[in-house]
Amino acid sequence: VQLQASGGGLVQAGDSLRLSCAASGSTFSLYAMGWFRQAPGEKREFVAGINRGGSSTYYIGSVKGRFTISRDNAKNTMYLQMNALEPEDTAVYYCAGDRTYYESLIPMSIYDYEYWGQGTQVTVSS
Repeated sequence: VQLQASGGGLVQAGDSLRLSCAASGSTFSLYAMGWFRQAPGEKREFVAGINRGGSSTYYIGSVKGRFTISRDNAKNTMYLQMNALEPEDTAVYYCAGDRTYYESLIPMSIYDYEYWGQGTQVTVSS
């Protein structure tokens, strides 16, 4: 599967952004999906994940209640709605896919994901 992330930009603290991840080349519903981010000088970290069917999600504590991950399997697209953005959210955001047999699985390690998008920059000014 090929993944392409989009929707990043420069916003002020408190603003919202919606990231999209468009998939092609394979059956999107076979993949658990995740969003990761990497700030300058930092390791890439898991932000949110969603299972194959979209019925289950998981978030890291710092974004819970502010970010919402979702997917539309009919449109082969995953989303990350980011509200109440903070300067600490500044990073390059990557979408990733893990082809899995398990319907309920939400991988959280970078090593679990075989497919990655190119990243989209999110910059939040204070």
